Amino acid sequence: MIPLRELEFALFEIQRYGATDEQRETAREILQTADALARERFAPYAALADRVEPVIVAGRVRLPGAAGEALRAYTEAGFNAMSFAERDGGLGLPFLLAQTCSSLFAAANVAFQSYATLTQGAAHLIAHHGDAAQRERWLPGMLSGKVFGTMCLSEPHAGSSLADIRTLATPRDDGRYRLAGRKMWISGGEHELGENIVHLVLARTPDAPPGVKGISLFLVPRYRDHGVHNGVSLIGLNHKMGWRGTVNTALAFGDDAECIGELVGGLHQGLACMFLMMNEARVGVGLCAVALGYAAYVQALDYARERRQGRALGVRDAAAPQIPIIRHADVRRMLLAQKCWVEGGLDLVLHCASLVDQLAASTDEASREQRALLLDLLTPVAKSWPAEYCLEANKLAMQVAGGAGYTRDLPLERLYRDNRLNHIHEGTWGIHGLDLLARKVAMQDGRALALWSQAIHADIDAAAQLSARGANAGLEVHASALRTAVTIVLRVTRRLHAIAAAGEPERAFANATPYLDAVGTITVAWRWLVRATAAARALDAETPESDFYRGKIHACRYFFGTDLPRALSQLEVIERLEDSALQIDEAGF
Repeated sequence: MIPLRELEFALFEIQRYGATDEQRETAREILQTADALARERFAPYAALADRVEPVIVAGRVRLPGAAGEALRAYTEAGFNAMSFAERDGGLGLPFLLAQTCSSLFAAANVAFQSYATLTQGAAHLIAHHGDAAQRERWLPGMLSGKVFGTMCLSEPHAGSSLADIRTLATPRDDGRYRLAGRKMWISGGEHELGENIVHLVLARTPDAPPGVKGISLFLVPRYRDHGVHNGVSLIGLNHKMGWRGTVNTALAFGDDAECIGELVGGLHQGLACMFLMMNEARVGVGLCAVALGYAAYVQALDYARERRQGRALGVRDAAAPQIPIIRHADVRRMLLAQKCWVEGGLDLVLHCASLVDQLAASTDEASREQRALLLDLLTPVAKSWPAEYCLEANKLAMQVAGGAGYTRDLPLERLYRDNRLNHIHEGTWGIHGLDLLARKVAMQDGRALALWSQAIHADIDAAAQLSARGANAGLEVHASALRTAVTIVLRVTRRLHAIAAAGEPERAFANATPYLDAVGTITVAWRWLVRATAAARALDAETPESDFYRGKIHACRYFFGTDLPRALSQLEVIERLEDSALQIDEAGF
């Protein structure tokens, strides 16, 4: 589990949540409730959900009974409805607080939590793009846990290439559509956890233009009124290396009965509508990656404190007592690396959640546009960087535990397998690299990247000013290093886009994935500078929690000393346009 003190630090001291003491105290109570529920109803069944995979019995998907019990308790406590507007039946609480709570459930049992977050994403889309009748009909059931939700994008022949989907939506006389086609990799696509499932399906109409411009979005319930089967049939389950408790399906629409759906949003505007759910899911994947990495870090830390093995260097007396392995230098290195990655990743995804709230609260168009651009830029980073480095944290956690880390005696091997999927969920590492470099940093003539730079420089200045007032945390060194790194990113980005504009896009974008890696690391370095600045302020105030805050400053120093130089090396390779992968003949592989 993620320690509540760490979440409070991120929520109150970094994101500055709560304008009053009362608001902050209410948030603490909500976090404590989430922590207790996650420990009692989710965590005890995580191993069971991994071991007892979903199976088809008499044409129905069977899950462990504990899944339904956990999700009922979750919705009864109000967590499904937290971030929804009161007019839609929600609690009207900030998305930041909801995501902070969600991290606890993901750390406890990511498989169970996924059913809830998928439904929340579908409900957010309906709340935003659905018409009044769709909102009135479906949102109450989704927020109360009676109706679950999915998104149906990929198809067996197309994968991530949505321009090639073939599912057809033919207009009916009543304004609805008849759907026919097949969808693949649908998480939560079939189960008995609720009374119904709402599928949000991308499809084409007969007269649709080719490519993504011809895609529309349809709301397709599993059952129509009075429990009538709606022609959505299960044609198979996908059995994964991890995240096994979340059923993953192949579905057919219209194979065995008429399948009727309603248009959501405008005709041929489906991808634009679906991006709301997709982007929320992408940040959610980053949050899950953080939670799984953090859960493993906590396990490894506890193990290192308890496991005694070997003696300190220089002690030759074989009769001397063995020492806890946390006193060995290499174990400490591995633990500190994990701390840097999982805490830095947590800060990144919660910062994105805070931007969602700021965007919703913006009253002027210029402010909304700026926050939207920055959030768009950070979304592929928040999805992909934690999926890479919090997985590395899982790997080091197993290494800390030695041979025990690879057995089922500890949850570490399960957490690693669960986390490995996050590089694939909601777009691969490579797809998001191309998205960031080829599209996001170029939005509005580079304004998104300029806003990223401005935000970082504001916090660089704050850290430098604190150092100038005598705070002895090494912040001025880190601030200077980060300023240099941002300058290099801007220079390399200009070079790559100039090469692409000159007619060599493949050569420019051949290093898109390392570019994403480097920009992600520099972004997390920014978040660590913010964290260390907050810690330095607390230490200046002579806080009784000095060990907690010194830990932040040491972690920042380690990240700037080990991770930031790696990002700079990557940018050096990218700037010289490394293109060996383009030059090698296919036969050479």
